[in-house]
Amino acid sequence: MIRKKYNISVEATLEVIGGKWKCVILCHLTHGKKRTSDLKRIMPAITQKMLTQQLRELEDDGIVNRIVYNQVPPKVEYELSDYGRSLEPILNALCNWGDQHIIKEYGDKASVLEDNGLNDFDTDKKELMKP
Repeated sequence: MIRKKYNISVEATLEVIGGKWKCVILCHLTHGKKRTSDLKRIMPAITQKMLTQQLRELEDDGIVNRIVYNQVPPKVEYELSDYGRSLEPILNALCNWGDQHIIKEYGDKASVLEDNGLNDFDTDKKELMKP
């Protein structure tokens, strides 16, 4: 096996969780196990092919566990591995920075964030709840 050389450690991090979809997938998995169809439903802009590819890469890197249930019809779920859970502080920091960026750019998080259960959105008041 050829050892890879990195210019800076963040390159190793981005190699594993970089790209448009991996952090989004991981954020959803911090809220519990999900089937592929669940992830596709809450991430409608991702193609099935890309979702499958990203999940396989995360599994290969030991970040997610793929759980196959021996039943008919077949059932497969994904969850964060223990190693993947070590990314939670990083994912939380990215979300917090994103909140601040949205406020800076748009002034109102509720106007640009989806009401998907992850954003502490109060649907009665049409505003984000304070953490």
